[in-house]
Amino acid sequence: MATLNRKLVMENGTEFLGTGFGANTDALCEMVFNTSMVGYQEIVSDPSYAAQMVVMTYPLIGNYGVTNEDYETRCPAMGALVVREYNDLPSNFRYTKTLGELLEENGIPGIQGVDTRMIGRMIRNEGSQRALLCSPETDREEALARIRAYQYPRDVVARVSSKKKWYARTPNARFNVVCVDCGVKLNIIRKLRAFGCNVLVVPFDTPAETILSFKPDGLFLSNGPGDPEDVTPVIQTVQALRGKLPIFGICLGHQMIALAYGAKTYKMKFGHRGGNHPVKNLQTGKIEITSQNHSYAVDADSLKNTGLTLTHVNLLDHTAEGMTCEAERLFSVQYHPESAPGPQDSAYLFGQFMALMTSDKEGNVHA
Repeated sequence: MATLNRKLVMENGTEFLGTGFGANTDALCEMVFNTSMVGYQEIVSDPSYAAQMVVMTYPLIGNYGVTNEDYETRCPAMGALVVREYNDLPSNFRYTKTLGELLEENGIPGIQGVDTRMIGRMIRNEGSQRALLCSPETDREEALARIRAYQYPRDVVARVSSKKKWYARTPNARFNVVCVDCGVKLNIIRKLRAFGCNVLVVPFDTPAETILSFKPDGLFLSNGPGDPEDVTPVIQTVQALRGKLPIFGICLGHQMIALAYGAKTYKMKFGHRGGNHPVKNLQTGKIEITSQNHSYAVDADSLKNTGLTLTHVNLLDHTAEGMTCEAERLFSVQYHPESAPGPQDSAYLFGQFMALMTSDKEGNVHA
């Protein structure tokens, strides 16, 4: 029988005893849940989970190990991982290390053997909350005092963004794209390269004039963690560059575009995390099954008189999932069309970005 050597204490006072894996350290952060059934490596290595404790609602995690090709970043920044059952003996010819080894190498603690279905329901009913992963000897009142004193970090984008520019080139490239890195997933870079783009990735606080000096055909604003209102440099960059070149934003990029145009964002009760969210494309009438990961959303009502038009809506809670400003060759989506993990319904959006850049190159810029 596994030793109960770790304790999970939630902000509402509920405690769970379990068995630790990964790094043997405490973690105090916001707890959220993810409903994906596969893709735990991509989730653990997604920079958007920086400083968050993630509860996997699918019960078996770790069974296919970790592979060298499937990282979303090489330096995972997740706060902690909570699972029902962890498998430390993977069965997969591609695996190069176990999930526990990956967590240990990056200082990320994990706990297994807890009731993740109960935790998921608590978060769904009460909202995302702070939680402490600690030793079972930690006194409950002491743990709750630490939780109450915890403040959500406001610098998570600065933590995960590149510290200097780097290139991702592709043979016979048709376009040169600058990607503002707020915590970009590597599969977004892979998708841009697959569509014929050389990608120059720059830190989140790169000035607009520096971006223009690279003479890009388009600008991409990446996903990332935290509150979009904290990422002032990127909001100012959008304000400076709107209308000057095609712009495409995903997730946090979508939220920062909204703020740059004068719309508002808000924190959701428990966010969207998983690969099973139906989204309606208001321009085509089609329903897309999407992959999502965000705590904040754009206030659809606040788009009025901003120049932005709503293009996509979530069919579960009617939140804003996409918008455009056709006159300024700009569009964005809240969900993840690169889908790692997740369905492949939305890859057409990269083609839409290529079409805007092609139109610019041919001189067919909208007035």
